[in-house]
Amino acid sequence: MSSSLFRVGALAALWLAPAGFACADDLATYEITLKDHHFNPAEIHVPTGKPFFVVVTNASDAADEFEMLIPALERPLQPGQQGKVKIRPLGPGRFPFFGESDPDREQGVFISE
Repeated sequence: MSSSLFRVGALAALWLAPAGFACADDLATYEITLKDHHFNPAEIHVPTGKPFFVVVTNASDAADEFEMLIPALERPLQPGQQGKVKIRPLGPGRFPFFGESDPDREQGVFISE
């Protein structure tokens, strides 16, 4: 009896899930490397309205941070460390990211379209 209720509940949960519901495994992942005070790639095109992951690798010899103002986030990275962050769905536009140690040179942008 309880297994039947579980199946009914699971099916109802799937049926009631909002359109566009995605598992973390289904999200696009973009990779960025920070080295010699530059992000590579420095420009990433992402689909509007869909969350995604970014994996940032600090290939520099010093600690740094991957940061954004909109949406607000910070991810400290030790030398050689990789960090994965989830970015919420973005509206259309340009969303800059930067490194903390040299924000004038360590710059990049997500272009949501």
